[in-house]
Amino acid sequence: MTRVLIVDDHEIVRRGVRSVVESRSGWQVVAEANDGREALGLAVEHKPDIAILDYSLPTMNGAQLTRRIRTESPATQILIFTMHDSDVLVREVLTAGARGFLLKSDADRQLLAALDALARRQPYFTGQINESLLKLYLAQPAEQGEVGILTPREREVVQLIAEGNSSKEASRVLNISLKTVETHRASVMHKLNLETTAALVRYAIRNKLVEA
Repeated sequence: MTRVLIVDDHEIVRRGVRSVVESRSGWQVVAEANDGREALGLAVEHKPDIAILDYSLPTMNGAQLTRRIRTESPATQILIFTMHDSDVLVREVLTAGARGFLLKSDADRQLLAALDALARRQPYFTGQINESLLKLYLAQPAEQGEVGILTPREREVVQLIAEGNSSKEASRVLNISLKTVETHRASVMHKLNLETTAALVRYAIRNKLVEA
């Protein structure tokens, strides 16, 4: 039995993916989630064979979630299932540990092929991304662009603040102290030379940490 976790903040997408997964004999959807925090808990609980993750998720984006799942459930193969296609995004999810990258626009033709590949523990990439490109991305040193200079925890804080959470609310979501959140926030503002929360939100949107 191949066990699958589906994570997307749109129910209609989850329903469609579930129908595809369950059309295959021997495949089972063990859980669904609509945000990153919930998904991490379910991944730890169920240890799925494959996790299908949207990139743009509330509370924790797909790259951050990939990194956490790979730590908590190393055997889980990650498929990023997204509308977004950019070199920065691809590099981010690959370095986080994703083994597959599929555009939602290609789902009708390629979702089953992607799932079959990951079930065999082989990588699968849509569009212009292929295994040789994967090796190239992972062989190159990480670019120190705006996203690259932030730590994973700083990116989590940025996403939560940009989603409208206060520092106190972010501390509860991340289970860290308010002082630690404020320290990360100050570090981000200094690294990116930002002065206002509005500028921080614009940064988060520009770098696809949140959706506009």
